Amino acid sequence: MRAAVIDSFGGPEVLKLGTVPVPELDPEEVLIAVHTAGVGPWDADIRGGWWPQGSPRFPVILGTDGSGNVAAVGSRVRRFKVTEKVYSYSWLTPKGGFYAEYVAVAAENVARVPRRLDLRKAGAIPTGLTALQGVDDALQIKRGESVIIHGASGGVGTLAVQFAKLRGARVLATASGADGKALVRRLGADIAVDGKQEDVVAAARGLAPEGIDAVLAFAGGNALEECIHALRRGGRVAYPNGVEPGPEKHGAIEIKAYDAVPGVREFEKLNRAVDAVRLKVPIAVTYPLAQAAKAHQRLEERHVLGKVVLRIR
Repeated sequence: MRAAVIDSFGGPEVLKLGTVPVPELDPEEVLIAVHTAGVGPWDADIRGGWWPQGSPRFPVILGTDGSGNVAAVGSRVRRFKVTEKVYSYSWLTPKGGFYAEYVAVAAENVARVPRRLDLRKAGAIPTGLTALQGVDDALQIKRGESVIIHGASGGVGTLAVQFAKLRGARVLATASGADGKALVRRLGADIAVDGKQEDVVAAARGLAPEGIDAVLAFAGGNALEECIHALRRGGRVAYPNGVEPGPEKHGAIEIKAYDAVPGVREFEKLNRAVDAVRLKVPIAVTYPLAQAAKAHQRLEERHVLGKVVLRIR
């Protein structure tokens, strides 16, 4: 099969198109003929040399999420049939990631594509687990609460805005540029602010004069600290592990880092939320598999509105 592989760590140029064996299936795995692969900043971090678990065995195939059709199932898999449309999130898959024509993943990390989505958009939603679990589990957002979604115009943030509105929250979204602000407003944000150019605290007072209840952060640094300054006493902050630099400690503020957790129930909950909110899936740009390096170059240019994806088929 064709795959975009790296034989060493480095810049985008180390991503090369190569030919590698199709992964063999274990009894509890699903083989997916990949249609669309998500491209995330964590992929670029790994390509650049960040390896969170043990030591890598090159060549490495990047990609934690994507969509496609079931090509084969392991002997113990009963939930899926060949040709079904599925999507998946699987962190550091030992047999290779989604930048390939086929990927083998544990069946519990696979879900059927929601009815309203095609395979291209489904390939951009697996990180919706990060968005939904930030809203529901890490922050436990309740109807009527106010929340800042920081970094709202990116691939995860755009989904988080919609899930927070689904839960009945009032949303202040920070985004980059006039086009980023326009995007998050279209997705339902009550207020949109350029977090690097505008006064977040002043905007937050217009939404919640007593202070914001919660911050869900998909970007770090000084702009995140400004969001935290808008919180009420006893407010709470959540961010996925990998957001750097993370928030500083604040005495009366609860700060929680979390990881997205895939699983059968987790995907069922995500699918229900996708259907309930009639999810819009902004895709910033699509590259063919052979141009995986260009996809990473686009990530490094910043100002990515929505998700970058690779078209495999």
